[in-house]
Parts: sequence; structure tokens; C-alpha cells
Amino acid sequence: MTANRLNCASDTSAPSSAPAAAPSGLSQIKLFATLSGLYLAQGIPTYLIAAALPPVLREHGVSRSSIGLLSLLMLPLVLKFLWAPLIDRFRFLPIGHRRGWIVPMQLVTATAIACMALIEPTNVVGLFAICTVLAIAMSTQDIATDGYATRTLSEQNRGVGNACQGGAVAFGVVIGGTGSLVLFETVGWTATLLTVAAISLLPLLVTLWMREPEQQPPQVASPCGGRALPNRPSLRAFFMRREAVRILIVALVFRASEGLVKAMEGPYLVDAGLPLSWIGYLSGASAATAGIIGSILAIALIKWQGTEKALLTLGALRTVCFALFALHAIGWVDGYLPVMSAAGFQTFIRYMEIVVLYSLFMSVASKNQPGTDFTILACAQLIVYLLGSSLSGLIADAAGYDLLFVIATALSALAVLLTARVFTMSIGQPGNPEMPEALQSATKTQRGNHDRGL
Repeated sequence: MTANRLNCASDTSAPSSAPAAAPSGLSQIKLFATLSGLYLAQGIPTYLIAAALPPVLREHGVSRSSIGLLSLLMLPLVLKFLWAPLIDRFRFLPIGHRRGWIVPMQLVTATAIACMALIEPTNVVGLFAICTVLAIAMSTQDIATDGYATRTLSEQNRGVGNACQGGAVAFGVVIGGTGSLVLFETVGWTATLLTVAAISLLPLLVTLWMREPEQQPPQVASPCGGRALPNRPSLRAFFMRREAVRILIVALVFRASEGLVKAMEGPYLVDAGLPLSWIGYLSGASAATAGIIGSILAIALIKWQGTEKALLTLGALRTVCFALFALHAIGWVDGYLPVMSAAGFQTFIRYMEIVVLYSLFMSVASKNQPGTDFTILACAQLIVYLLGSSLSGLIADAAGYDLLFVIATALSALAVLLTARVFTMSIGQPGNPEMPEALQSATKTQRGNHDRGL
């Protein structure tokens, strides 16, 4: 009886629907342009909040503790996996499943930015309330966009699609971060935010090119007999797929060391005596350039080595960069050039890594719930990154930069080894990777009974 209950309960995951035919020629160019526009639409407001607002608010006399509360706006980006199944499950408007979510969320985003222009920058409570709505809208748009990308990108062009995302993020830094700061200084608060709000609407034009294949909810035969059971996107369906859980381990392990270094990179360079202008170049124009070039080179790396080997290669290079930080902090390497080179190259590697990592996530995302599966994996790697960032300052204060970077180097090397081990793990029982093991067993039992005439 217990086994029957378990089998009857395993109805939330099903074989994926057939993937959409890979676009070619002009359609393929439109697809890449669409993804670039949609991801740019997220990048502009993200870096407006993360990079431009804090210095502007400080210039208007807002306290550092109040500005620090803006970090709480990251919570929707971390927790968006909780409502991702709803985006996969429900069609919001009759203009297409995911376009029906993307268009209204982008309109909410632009409206929220325009509303910020109507209040004073010293109104922290009002700004925080508006930015909370903005963060939720961006997170929801991101779920729908990732779902659309996963559904429409073929295995051959996933690298290009994720490179479009990396390049769009880099341009988001330039427009939402650097560009906004220039505008704040020249035309003021209200004019800048109204301008950014208008720019945020431009990527909506690419939604006219969105072509999403129609999909009916797949039906799975009930292992207990009776009528077929519809597959419904859910968090449970993700965790019932061994291949998805295997890559979840990679997501939780691979980037665990990065937050330790990235959060303390700027403060370390300051304490090492680098001028602020040099640091600004490393984190601004240089980072954006590295992002664009790195995203392009990641495509070639994937084609040369494959997704899994490419990720291990980048992990090894990242470990070398962290080791250079550690050697400089210990005093075994002197001068500005080595540590600046390590900082710049590590940024370059990080953009390549994201392209490869997201391509890996897409490869295991079910076509039945692409937004949910991709979002779970993306949130997992973001959570460990933020955890490392939050601990980095405590470790640096307690033990110094040298031990912090030694720990990060060791964790990075260990992550590469563990990731390689996970890649060699057997998924287990052969069969449809989208179907949970209990349901596969039940299906085999039914076939055996049928063969015996039972």
C-alpha cells in the first residue's frame, strides 16, 4: 500500500515536450536580438539601483545605514524561485505565454522608475517602497525571459544565447550605472530618472519578434490506473529529476568562493594604495569591456571543450587568480601590476563562467517548466555567492586579507574537484531523465503486467 501511495504521488513530473525547432538565418538573428533586448531591459534598472543610486543618495545627505538597506532589494532576485512555477503554469495575457508576463512587468518597471522621479532623493521610505516593486517586477520578468530562452535556444546555440545575456548585462552596467551617474551630475535627479524610464521601454520593441511554440500540458499515465494525470510546473517536479539535482549540486558548489574575493576586491585595492580612479576603471569601463569580450570568447570555449570541460577550465583559471591575490596579500608578490591583472582577469573569467554555467543550466531544464528549473539553479548559485560576500568582511577583519584569499583559493580548487566528480557521477536508472524514478518503476511494472497478460 505504501509503495502504491508513493507511485500515485509521483505525478508532478513528466516527459518534456519536444523542443522547438532551432531557428535559422534571419529568425536566428531575431532570436539573439530579442534575448539581448530582454536581458538589457533587466540590466538597466538593476545597475541603476545597485551602482548609481547609492552614491547619489549619499551626495544628498542620506545616511550610510539607510543606503545599506538597499541591499535588501536583492531578496526578490534570490527568492524568485518560489513563484517561478506560477509563471510557467499560468498564461497572464493572450499575447503569448511568456510575452504575456514580460510586457506588463517591463511596463511596471518603467513606471516605477518614473515614479521615483516624482519624489525627493531624501525620501528613503518612498524610494525603498518603489524599488521593492521594481525588484519584484524585474525578477518576474527574468523568470519569464529565462523560460523563453530555455524553450527556444537549441543545444547548438545556447552558448550564443547566453553570451547575448552576458553582453546585455555589460551594457546594463554602462547605461544603468555609469550613464545614469553622468546624467545625475549634469541634468539632475528628475530628468535622469525620467530619461532612464523612457530608455527602459525601448527593449519592449523586441517582444514583437518573440515566437514561442504552443504547448499543451503533457499527460502522464497514472501508475495506479485511471485517467491520465497532467504535468504541472512545481518545485517538487524539479527535485524529482536526478539530473536536475546533480546540476543543483554544481550550482551550490562552484561559485562558493567568488563572493569572498569579489566583495573585498575594492577595499583590498584601496588598502594596497591604488588610486580610486584606477579602481573605478577596473570596476567600470574595463569590467564592461571584459564582459563583452568574455561572453564572446565563452562561445568558442564551449564549442572547443564542451560545456562541462569549459566550466572546469574556467574554475582552474579562477583559482590561479585567487592565488595571486593571496600571494600579494602575504607579501610574496609585490607591485600593483600583478594584483590589478588578477582583478581584471578574474572579471573576464567571471563573465565567461556565467555564460558556460547558464548554458549548463539550460541543458537540464525541463521543457515543461523551463523558467522554474533555470530559476532554481540560478538562485542557488546566487545564494552561495551572496553568502560568501556577506562573510568576506568578517573574515578579513578577524584574520586579514591574506587568510581570506587563501581560504578563497582553497575553496575554488576544491569546488573544481567536486564539480569534476559530480560530472562523472552516474545519473542512475536509464530511461527518460524527465520522469521521476518512482514513476519509471511504475511504468515498467505496468509493461511487465501487460506482457504477462495481467
